Amino acid sequence: MTAESKSQRAYRFIRERIDDGRFVPGYRLVLAQLAGELDVSVVPVREAIRRLEAEGLVTFERNVGAQVALVDPSEYRITMETLALVEGFATGLAAPLLTPGHVARAREVNERMRRTLVDFDPHRFTELNLEFHSVLFEACPNPHVLDLVHRGWSRLRVLRDSSFSFVPGRARESVEEHDRILDLVKRGAPPLEIELAARAHRTATLDAVLAHQTHHRTQERTA
Repeated sequence: MTAESKSQRAYRFIRERIDDGRFVPGYRLVLAQLAGELDVSVVPVREAIRRLEAEGLVTFERNVGAQVALVDPSEYRITMETLALVEGFATGLAAPLLTPGHVARAREVNERMRRTLVDFDPHRFTELNLEFHSVLFEACPNPHVLDLVHRGWSRLRVLRDSSFSFVPGRARESVEEHDRILDLVKRGAPPLEIELAARAHRTATLDAVLAHQTHHRTQERTA
């Protein structure tokens, strides 16, 4: 059996962490740091990163370096737009069925999200974000709508989405918007008002990511 080369080992090491979400989109791949972890020189790490870049899993930006790519930005946009509609609708339908216990549970998750902002971990924040929203939409009485919501979140996982790694400032805004949605649910606001708030919350994240991408494209053109 042929021994695994250092470059292949570096490739496998980085690829596994991209696939399982430890290296989230936007995560900076620092050659010296990775070489130290693998106990190799930076040469095989650089070769591995070039291979990952050719596969579209890594991008390289001037003055930033190598970082994990967001797979297919157009697919991400379409998925987020669709999820904004169906998740917002599901949340609105579910709202009259939510109990004080649901609201308390969602607030507890949101507080955990707020605490992660101190030492920000985009992947963990995204996990908690799904947990928070699940409390609100799982009570949706329309199983077909709920299935579409589940498909949207599953699609984001396939895309290895963690929008907050690109725009970490958006995370704090997201937590505050969660509070406002819960306040609407608690006071028994009309389902349509809650639906629109949930939809706007989702599209605000999409808008932040698109603005980030536009800014970087402009920088690349003027560099």
